[in-house]
Amino acid sequence: MSDAALNTIEDFYLLLSTSVESNKVVKLLLSKYRGADKSLNRVTIRPLILQNEAVLSFVYEYQTNHITKNYSYQLALVEIKTLIGENFKSAYLTLLDAEVQLEFSKKGKLKISQHQAKQHQTTVVTHNREKNRFVDIQRPFLTALKVTDKQQKLIPAMSNKWKQINKFIEVFSQALDVSPHDKKTPLNVVDFGSGKGYLTFAIHDYLRHTINNNAQVTGVELRQGLADLCNETAATLDHQGLEFVCGDVKTHAPKQTDVMIALHACDIATDYAIHYGIRANASIIMCSPCCHKQIRPQIKSPELFQPMLQYGVHLGQQAEMVTDSLRALLLEANGYSTKVFEFISLEHTNKNKMILAVKKAKVSAKEQAKVLTQIANIKDYYGIDHHCLERLLNESATQD
Repeated sequence: MSDAALNTIEDFYLLLSTSVESNKVVKLLLSKYRGADKSLNRVTIRPLILQNEAVLSFVYEYQTNHITKNYSYQLALVEIKTLIGENFKSAYLTLLDAEVQLEFSKKGKLKISQHQAKQHQTTVVTHNREKNRFVDIQRPFLTALKVTDKQQKLIPAMSNKWKQINKFIEVFSQALDVSPHDKKTPLNVVDFGSGKGYLTFAIHDYLRHTINNNAQVTGVELRQGLADLCNETAATLDHQGLEFVCGDVKTHAPKQTDVMIALHACDIATDYAIHYGIRANASIIMCSPCCHKQIRPQIKSPELFQPMLQYGVHLGQQAEMVTDSLRALLLEANGYSTKVFEFISLEHTNKNKMILAVKKAKVSAKEQAKVLTQIANIKDYYGIDHHCLERLLNESATQD
């Protein structure tokens, strides 16, 4: 790491430019967006080799989708200069040997801090035909789970599973970047409904192998046979800190949970999972809900909507939208920043929505009151008497 002090924005740009040219850049994350496009959240920038040409890949993360653009080094630096300051008030630069944090205060005052970082194994990713992946396809757990063969080549029938694993780790990685949890502090992860363990093994491997976090990961599965099979696989791979237990969100209560995962939690099982995550004060909550049965019979839609809702598929989509919107708002009222977006479908359902919640440092009483009013207005508009998650939270509040 250079001993030169970074005092100005020009110093930062010079460091970035020289680091790009010398292949020392691992990642640049731009956050705290304050620009005009309210749907844009942040931009993640990584070096890439695209058709034998070195570029910087920009992933613009919007509330509903992500857009990727690749720029030559020269154009990339011009783009970065247009983004930092006016639009993004925070930039976190990860180099091979250093990490640099740039922050603008509300009054526009610049603060730059830097410190040593652990050596990163790779910086530039080759990206000719294969997309930039968050999971190394040569990792042993993929072969053990029959995603790859003995030569560590992808089994064609598992291509969708391979995409899902990578997307899941990508989403988790980005959530961890902005969560209040210190990456160096061991994480406690609970994955409810872990099934055959694909994503449970993947997150354990990512935490332990990729970012060197001494995490403890628990897969919770109702089917004893699957839990036993996954434990046998974990033992064969000598995966320390990974276990599978038989149970569900109502029966399994670990002492601490930093990350709560519940994919394909049917109907109110999602509400119980979210409630568990909130009660555990989890830093990250990841849910992929389905079967929105509880709210649907309660909804009394305005007469204006009846011509649209005479079609059953629209009726189901309305129930899904209202249910998950209330879940996201209840998470916000309890101190989380939430996103609802499309995720890659699981193998046993075509549902592809994810609710992602990341714990905020703090939430004001004014913000909480505003969200609670929004929840009440939505319930009143649709004539909803009760929502399972809201009931669980209210019951918890009376017990505390």
